[in-house]
Amino acid sequence: MATELSSFAELKKAPIAPPPAPVREKEVDAQGRAYATGRRKNAVARVWVKPGTGQITINGRDQKIYFARPTQQMVIQQPFDVSQRTGQFDVVATVSGGGLSGQAGAVRHGIAQALAKFEPELRGAMKSNGFLTRDSRVVERKKYGRAGARRRFQFSKR
Repeated sequence: MATELSSFAELKKAPIAPPPAPVREKEVDAQGRAYATGRRKNAVARVWVKPGTGQITINGRDQKIYFARPTQQMVIQQPFDVSQRTGQFDVVATVSGGGLSGQAGAVRHGIAQALAKFEPELRGAMKSNGFLTRDSRVVERKKYGRAGARRRFQFSKR
């Protein structure tokens, strides 16, 4: 319990210690996997990470088949590169919604969160590179009386 103070002078002299940061614990299921949900644009990815050989399976297919573009494959590998854990974890992900670019971003977000749950000491590296923050940018809606979200119809003076 806190000590009792009788005057404001004693209050000024009392040492103030910042509250300790919460210690995060490893969160794994019965099979030894860490689960996380990643989101980007309209895509939602459910990601399971477990120790393995570096195999990444998305919707039942290999990463190189599902994401054919090298940039999308690079996006998915970024959390492993930052944490220096390339080839140490197997990833199983199911993705739905959005396009391929949004899905790749959602898988990256999910992998980063799952790695942070599997190894809590990696959280700082993931957070400093912005992988744990959901990218909230989405397509702006079309407005009435306009050709698109902001584009107007062509003006005719005559």
